[in-house]
This record gives sequence, C-alpha cells and structure tokens, in this order.
Amino acid sequence: SVAKLRKGNTTYRGKPMQRPWSFWHTDLTPAINPPTGSILRGTIIPPFGGDTQWTNLNAAYEALSDKMKDMIEDLNAVHQFKTSFNGVGNGKTSDEYAANVKDRILITEHPLVTVHPESKKKVLYISPQFVDRISGLHPRESENLLEFLLEHSVRPEFTVRYRWEEGDIAFWDNRSTAHLAPLDIFDADFDRQLYRITLVGDIPVGVNGRKSNVIEGLPILSAAEELATFK
Repeated sequence: SVAKLRKGNTTYRGKPMQRPWSFWHTDLTPAINPPTGSILRGTIIPPFGGDTQWTNLNAAYEALSDKMKDMIEDLNAVHQFKTSFNGVGNGKTSDEYAANVKDRILITEHPLVTVHPESKKKVLYISPQFVDRISGLHPRESENLLEFLLEHSVRPEFTVRYRWEEGDIAFWDNRSTAHLAPLDIFDADFDRQLYRITLVGDIPVGVNGRKSNVIEGLPILSAAEELATFK
C-alpha cells in the first residue's frame, strides 16, 4: 500500500511514515537482483497533485557522446542504502528506520551501463537515490562524473509525467527506467491511496557480459521464498 491520508502519511500497518521524500530512483538497486518491474494501481486519487514521473534510461544513454559512452561502459558503480538522503524532501529518518537499514545492509556494485535482457538495448544504469560512487575513480572524479550523469539522466526530453485517475494502473520496467514519487501531496488536504506489486528481478549484466557483484547483503526473495524462510 502507498498511502497519504489526512490523518498523516501512513504505511499499510497504520504507522506514520518516517519521512516524506521525493527522489529520482530505480527501485532497490542496492540489491544484487533489483526488481524487474512494478505495478501500481490508484484507488483514491486527489483532484490535483500526486503526479508520478518516469525517465527513460535507454534514451539517456543514447543521447551521450560516443566518447562518453566508450568511457562509462567499462565502469561500475556502487549502490547502497543510507540512513539519510540528499535531495528534494525533508530528508528525516526515524531511529527505527536507521536501525532497520543497519540491520539489513545492502551494497552492490553494478555496471554503469547494462544491457536490457529482452530488448538488448544499452541502459544508463544509474539510480540517483542509491548510487554512491563509481568504482576505481578518485572521490573527486567520481563525484563530478556522477553529478553530470545524474543530471543528464533526468533531462526533460527523457521523461514523462503521469496524471493519475481513479482505477489507473501503471506498469513500468525497472531495468530501464527511474521514477520520481510526488512530494506535493503532503501539503494538500486530500487522501491518496495506491496499491503496488513489485516483481522479483535477475542480476544485471554489463556491456561486456560482466554481472553485478554483491558487496554485502542478501538477494531479494519472492513472497513464496520469504514465507519459506519462516517454516
């Protein structure tokens, strides 16, 4: 459940959400096997606000210069969860959230350019919320290159903004897109309720057949696999 109610932003268990935030991201890239995709259905939609945006990371890659493409195809980037974020939003986290992140650390090194397993198109595999650094570069080099790539990846010509209506269903490919959750809903006196399904994914593969490398943490399991661990 993805809910924003008048009584406060809540999770499906009715507990207050730690922090309203809005960052461009590809879901769960700190895991070795990020989700294949997600399905989101809107059931309670406010009269205004709450739009969701997506960016096409294949289009972002194709728009780079040939020299830039050649350089980044051999690079890897480290993705990890953090207890605080830099970006749009209040950035606050609760002690409970920070403890949960610490207890289940996820850090993975992914190719900076991946190959979509079905379309075979190259993707600028960069998740602004989760990418931490580019492997093998000095900190300043990594910082400057990431700043450019992150800004480039969300240029308006690569993006779409979706205005929700009640009953709408959005299905996106997590392997070649990033998305932006709305922040404006937290300042509006309207309810908003959506339901989401996330699909288990595979290990990303780079241009030269290189697979992602787990640094710390376990892979994402399906619901059936999660339940089996409790038996």
